[in-house]
Amino acid sequence: MDFSVFYQNLIQNKVFTLKNSLFLFFFTFINWFLEITKWHLLISVIGNSSFKKAIVQSLASLTTSLITPNRIGEYGAKALYFEKPFRKKVIGLNLVGNFYQMLITVVFGVVGFSYFILNHKIEIEMHLVFKFFGVFIFTVFILFLVSKYKNSYFKKIQDFMMIIPMKLNLNISFISFLRFLIFSHQFYFLLLIFNIDVVYIEAISAITSVYLLASIIPVFPLFDFVTKSSVAVWIFSFLIFEPLTIVSITTLMWILNFMIPAIIGSYFVFIFKPNFNK
Repeated sequence: MDFSVFYQNLIQNKVFTLKNSLFLFFFTFINWFLEITKWHLLISVIGNSSFKKAIVQSLASLTTSLITPNRIGEYGAKALYFEKPFRKKVIGLNLVGNFYQMLITVVFGVVGFSYFILNHKIEIEMHLVFKFFGVFIFTVFILFLVSKYKNSYFKKIQDFMMIIPMKLNLNISFISFLRFLIFSHQFYFLLLIFNIDVVYIEAISAITSVYLLASIIPVFPLFDFVTKSSVAVWIFSFLIFEPLTIVSITTLMWILNFMIPAIIGSYFVFIFKPNFNK
């Protein structure tokens, strides 16, 4: 899609009226406010840290992670803001935060995708589904066995997660749930802006399906909109929506929730001065 086509599509649908712009940026602000709050709560485990530092670490790590598959660079970027004795814990805490976000995406995605499949009578190759679940169960079983060894990597992760208070786990999972509601309904709001007539339950089941399928595909976040656009075009084709509209929406979602925060985060990356002596 040429940028001019994308831009004209936004103009024709009056996406950037004052009212629409305020709503869209409000969704983006709340999305990142919740993400930063989640990180602020997580690092409270290893000591007091200001909310301002959590903002810097979250945005700078986003910028760094754009060029790494599945945002792996985020782990190392956040760890660099802490002294060496704390870095393994920081990586572990980041893993916990991402785990809960993925868990929420999978739970709601499976429910939404199941409804979508049944409602639209989509033919699924069941033998492939059984193979997938077979591999998944086998992998979980192997990880369970490995975690029993005292010095194994997974045992260390398990022990680390046990020291995180239950209240903090509940708070992080609840914030992850709120984030999922925010960005999925930002997508739904864009459907309304583009004058797409769709029943709410149909739209939400399609949106959760898109995030589920896109989340299991390894991809560089810099090209995340390509993956989500491809998946969204396939999902929304069952609702007979114009592909250009769906691609425009997913691209705009990527700009609002990744590119704009990443541009802000690039400033913190440029001014960052690591103290390697520590």
